[in-house]
Amino acid sequence: GIWEVRGDPQHFTHSKVMVWVALDRAIKSAELCRLDGPIAHWTRLRTELHEEICARAFDSKVGSFMQAYGSAEVDASLLLMPLVGFLPAADPRVVGTVRCIEQRLLVDGFVYRYDSALTDDGLPPGEGAFLACTFWLVDNYLLQGRHAEARGLFEHLLSIRNDVGLLAEEYHPTLGRNVGNYPQAFSHVALVSTAFNMQRSERRAAPRRSD
Repeated sequence: GIWEVRGDPQHFTHSKVMVWVALDRAIKSAELCRLDGPIAHWTRLRTELHEEICARAFDSKVGSFMQAYGSAEVDASLLLMPLVGFLPAADPRVVGTVRCIEQRLLVDGFVYRYDSALTDDGLPPGEGAFLACTFWLVDNYLLQGRHAEARGLFEHLLSIRNDVGLLAEEYHPTLGRNVGNYPQAFSHVALVSTAFNMQRSERRAAPRRSD
């Protein structure tokens, strides 16, 4: 999976979605650029994989996609599902997944990758909140039209930068300090992407001036 956990192999939902993304982008690239390729075969695989993920990764009792097929835990990487176009942000399954992540992984305005006490990752429990995941939550808020919450959470993230504007890999809400790899490119790529998304979203939401 994306987090390179050291537990038993699982069918991680994020990994399955990334396979879907690879097929989807291959199809679109071939069609757009008029390239040769087994587009019909790729399209069939894309449809089958989408159906499989929706059937096996979604827990209807919880109302959320889960970390892996048959898992009882959620994972912040699920926030990428609407960002890559797997499902619309307004889809009830995505809305339920965001809600579940808020309930289980959001602590003092920071999103943890997963519950390290419940996930078999081969490591001792306990870590900081992964900053890129919190930016992904901001992106989801924007896509769901929750602009005030998105702006508030984005400003919250900006407030923990150091004196030259850098971020670490993680932030420890209890200790109130950055932890992990420092500086972390993953955090800054997410920051730039979310800033772009926020600017574009706010421009669309701004009322048009009448001459």
